[in-house]
Amino acid sequence: MNALTIDVEDYYQVSAFESVVRREEWDRYESRVERNTRKLLALLAASSVKATFFVLGWVAERHPGLVRAIQAEGHEIASHGYGHQVLTALTPEQFREDIRRAKARLEDITGHAVLGYRAPSFTIMRETIWALRILVEEGYGYDSSIFPIRHDRYGMPGADPTCHLLSTPAGPLWEVPPSTVNVAGVRIPVAGGGYLRLYPYPLLRRLLHKVQAGGHPLVMYLHPWEIDPAQPRMTGPLLSRLRHYLNLHKTEGRLIQLLRDFRFAPIREAIAPIGRLHDERAGASLSACGAR
Repeated sequence: MNALTIDVEDYYQVSAFESVVRREEWDRYESRVERNTRKLLALLAASSVKATFFVLGWVAERHPGLVRAIQAEGHEIASHGYGHQVLTALTPEQFREDIRRAKARLEDITGHAVLGYRAPSFTIMRETIWALRILVEEGYGYDSSIFPIRHDRYGMPGADPTCHLLSTPAGPLWEVPPSTVNVAGVRIPVAGGGYLRLYPYPLLRRLLHKVQAGGHPLVMYLHPWEIDPAQPRMTGPLLSRLRHYLNLHKTEGRLIQLLRDFRFAPIREAIAPIGRLHDERAGASLSACGAR
């Protein structure tokens, strides 16, 4: 079983456009996240697939009904932080406040403990490794932020590319890296998102089968805005615009094919140790409720 994950954020909230879109102005933009996420929910339902949705706290506050709809469909709710700020722009204290606020809001809406976290733009890197300790201290059980590749915006070359248990000063934390594959001694990303749009699908499928042949589940990701080729066009650096808009019109068809070719589930079901941790947390929550 493989893990499918959705990073729930709107088109104007991506880190690539943060130089031209100020957070204080987010409410001025046309919101398309609910429409696009509900379309994704319909596509997943048509294939009987459940996923993990890493929801931005800012989005959850404005669309609590969407969060409840995701949960009602049987998907896992996890945290994408609150304000979609890359960790390299935050102090440890600011990061703690961001993930605490997001977790509390999601748990208020769903009534269930939030176990997982994914950093905006995968920015848990060598220089932000301090974030792992804070995640444990704030009650998270797993992270899916460390991309074991070289990239100009994120990545931790040499990091373990498989699901594994990390030791932090605050205790253990499961790490669930997005999928990569070793080709001629170079580790390349195949996890989805822009890579789903970049690689010809037959090539991507071969690479994904190579990951599975190594005995590891796939960990794929996607954003709701990636199935919305009609979204408003943003200004910004040329490279950012190329990455964001490349082959948006092909995403939906490729996603449908991906769902046909591979079996997917939420992280808590695809990764057995995390499923056990989820059950333990759920049991603890029920006991606490009973005690009250």
